[in-house]
This record gives sequence, C-alpha cells and structure tokens, in this order.
Amino acid sequence: MAEFELYNAPQSICSHKVRFALHAKSLAFAEHKLDLFSGDQLTPEYLAINPNGLVPTLIHNGANIIDSLVIVQYLDELFPEPAPLVPQDPVARARMRSLMAYIDEVPTPAVRVPSYNMAFLIHYQNMSDDEFQALANAKPLRKEFLLKFGRVGFPEKELNEALDRLGRALARMQAEIVASGGPWIVGKNMTIADIAMMPVIVRLDDLDLGHMWDGKPEISRWFEAIQAHPAYEPTFYHGSLLTEQYPHLRKQ
Repeated sequence: MAEFELYNAPQSICSHKVRFALHAKSLAFAEHKLDLFSGDQLTPEYLAINPNGLVPTLIHNGANIIDSLVIVQYLDELFPEPAPLVPQDPVARARMRSLMAYIDEVPTPAVRVPSYNMAFLIHYQNMSDDEFQALANAKPLRKEFLLKFGRVGFPEKELNEALDRLGRALARMQAEIVASGGPWIVGKNMTIADIAMMPVIVRLDDLDLGHMWDGKPEISRWFEAIQAHPAYEPTFYHGSLLTEQYPHLRKQ
C-alpha cells in the first residue's frame, strides 16, 4: 500500500492544490479519482473518511487529513526540504497566512460562480425538483450554495458580483507581487499562498477569462512561472481542465 492515498477529482480546484504540493515535494501517491457529479463524494464510504463530503482527502499512514490547504501545510511540515513552502521570516510567514485566508475567503468561492454557470449547469438542468432537492440535502457543506444556484444557474447580478470580487482579488494579487518584489506573491520563493491562488488563475484562463489580468504584467509572469514549475504538468493531467470535459467551452 502507498504511504499516501489521495481521494480527489480531476477538475476540482481544491484537488489541484494538493496534487501540485505532492508533486512539488516529489511524493508518490495512490490516486483515487471521484466523479463528483455521480455523487462519489456523498457515499457512506467516503463520508466515513471525510464527513464534509468534499474533495480532496489525503490518507497518510491510516490518518485522514481533510481540507486542501490543511493538507498542503501538513505535507510541508512533514517534508520542508529541499524547498519549503513557508517563509522562515515570521513577518513573511504571517503575510503568507493572511493571504491564504484572503484567497480562501474571496477568489476561491467567487470562481465557483462562473464555473457553475458556464460548465456545471448541464448536470442539473434536467433534474426534477425533488431530485435536485434530494441532492442538495445530501451535501453536508454546500447545500445552501447548490440551492442558491438552482437548476437555472446563478442570476446575472450574482455572476457580476462574483466577477467583481475576482477582479478585486486580481488587483490585490498584483499589488502583493509588486510589494514583495516577486516573482511570487510573497517574494522570491513560491509559498502556499501561490498554490492557493494557482487553481483560481488556471480556472479563469480555462474559462477564457484571462483578459481579467490584462494590464497586470506581474500576474502574467507569475502564471508563466507556475506553469513552468515541474509540478504543474503532472497536476493538470488530461481531464483536469473544464475545456477538456465540456466541449462547449472550447474556443472555436
């Protein structure tokens, strides 16, 4: 049995963070791919290891570690060398942690709104009201989110609000890179803050929303740098991008 087992989903932005960290640390792991739209994450067997009914879950020597950024921090604590993901300087470390909280609070939930409207809506449109309600009731943490989304998607007002939050988050990211001197968000070394923001930028680019950082050259250079990282390609294997799963999203 592998030392690490990862329960995740190819297209899940939270799964992307953990896969990237595992590859960045050169850690071998057994991957269990869940089909979120078939309800794999809501089975009794999976809820027994992750009562939140979300991905990812990392199992290490029989211990279940949940929540993507908790898992990334756990891995860095276990294997800090040769490239630690947490700054040694206490002030820089505090700054990184505050940015992690900001990314988890603002852009990460905001990017779910265009993701659901542009890609995931097709999974719900043909459900009956009873089927949709039953699915929402089965979600331990995302019931209210799904009910608000409904079977017709988020209204334009809510979509625009999410895009506005994403725009403000990109402005904050640009300012943080400038203030730190870059090329990464907190300075010369990649940290967990970069891994936290990475799936948001990848998702926006995948949804053809990369124009949102036009005029922000530091973000463009940051994106190029993280795409060039050795952990990037194995993290985003085929099927990890929405355009690889939903043909209607592909540029004509």
